Amino acid sequence: MKILWSVILSTMFLFGSLQQDDVTKQAIVKIYTTAKIPSYIVPWSSAIRSSTGSGAIIEGGYILTNAHVVANQAFIEVERYGERKRYIAKVYAVSHQVDLALLKVEDEVFFEGITPLTFGSLPYVEQKIVVYGYPMGGNTLSATIGVVSRVEHHTYAHSGESFLAVQVDAAVNPGNSGGPALSDGKIVGVVMQVITKSQNIGYLVPISIVKHFISDMKDGTHDGFADLGIGTQKLENPAIRRYYGLDENVSGKLINKVLEKSIFHTPLKEGDILTTVDGHTIENDGTVEFRKHEFTYYHHFIDKYQMGEHVGLDIIRDTKPMHLDVILEHTADDIYLVKTTRYDVMPSYFIYGGYVFSPLTRNLIRSTNSNRLKLSSLASQWQTDTKSEAVVLLKVLASDISRGDNNFGMWAIDKVNGDSFKDFKSFYKKVNAVKEPYIILEDNDGIKVVIERKEALLRQEEILKKYNIQFDKSIDLRDKK
Repeated sequence: MKILWSVILSTMFLFGSLQQDDVTKQAIVKIYTTAKIPSYIVPWSSAIRSSTGSGAIIEGGYILTNAHVVANQAFIEVERYGERKRYIAKVYAVSHQVDLALLKVEDEVFFEGITPLTFGSLPYVEQKIVVYGYPMGGNTLSATIGVVSRVEHHTYAHSGESFLAVQVDAAVNPGNSGGPALSDGKIVGVVMQVITKSQNIGYLVPISIVKHFISDMKDGTHDGFADLGIGTQKLENPAIRRYYGLDENVSGKLINKVLEKSIFHTPLKEGDILTTVDGHTIENDGTVEFRKHEFTYYHHFIDKYQMGEHVGLDIIRDTKPMHLDVILEHTADDIYLVKTTRYDVMPSYFIYGGYVFSPLTRNLIRSTNSNRLKLSSLASQWQTDTKSEAVVLLKVLASDISRGDNNFGMWAIDKVNGDSFKDFKSFYKKVNAVKEPYIILEDNDGIKVVIERKEALLRQEEILKKYNIQFDKSIDLRDKK
């Protein structure tokens, strides 16, 4: 009888587990995206690309997925587990910064009979997880089992910015992107990327970042994750510690630069020692203990807060401790001279007599090997009150009026007829406002490109027609003086 009772209990447990698995699977969707991929090297051109990804239905009638699954989207369809009918979906909210997106399906039939997945908490190392999705190698739902290997800051490939990430050993392949990783039936992360040529090293956007994103989007506006706008360096060297009068009980990072536009430009100074953030001690290598015996980049305790919220910092200035309570107001795009990677927009450009100009973007740097050292240097620079965007002569369309200049490409411009400019739009206005016979472009080394204004305007249409270019400027500049 005891044996029979054990068998009955085991059968009941297995049946309950199978029921729960089926409920989970019902909430996993396959995403079909047709995207218009812009060319930053040929900014008036684009290509069409189709791809698939994965997602999970969550509370509120949303589908949670990766931003890169739907980036540059022109048309999206979604398909439920165990069905073959596709439903039209639209992007409700997106954060390219942390590679997350929410989709909406207007047809309510799509959600009938589905129990949305709920959120768990940040997983621990060695915690078991199950990754669901639709990876390459087949058309039906896939589930792979693994454990959490690490939890620490990592560069997100989609944006190039660094945030907390969960490393897992579960098999993750193209098509898994956007699929949920579950532990005890709750979402603990969203699959985002793998290390190529590695054996089962995948990364999840952790649930803490997912919750921040969803909370951020509740007002219908994406504010993003804050950047402090300060440059810091480690304080592990004994000599530099003695120089700043630090004893063995004090740890932190040296502030070696404060952005002009930063909210910290007044309260913080170069030479201050940043010792705590949100009450958490910053180690000399720039990490903080976010859980017992687990460390990550100190910015973790900035990322917990929404834009506009307050965060507490402790500093040492001239060997004296100080406490600051500051408001988070800036993202990386507000700070760096070269904007973070662009999606969902066509690149800006304009053509003047066959000379093609564009703002310098990270998309552009990633698209070419030309002048990489100079351009990468610009990408690491911060904005100032007088300079918020870099501009390049992208290329020169060969013609008899541009002979000798065809080797200019990805060339950073500093001045127009001796005057500097703040951003691409002000550069555009300055070029078109020139009344002198010649437009003189100059870089910060004094190298010049000279364009004869009347001849360039006279030959403009001919050159555009020769290269089969419909518009001499991007849509954001048309009909603008």
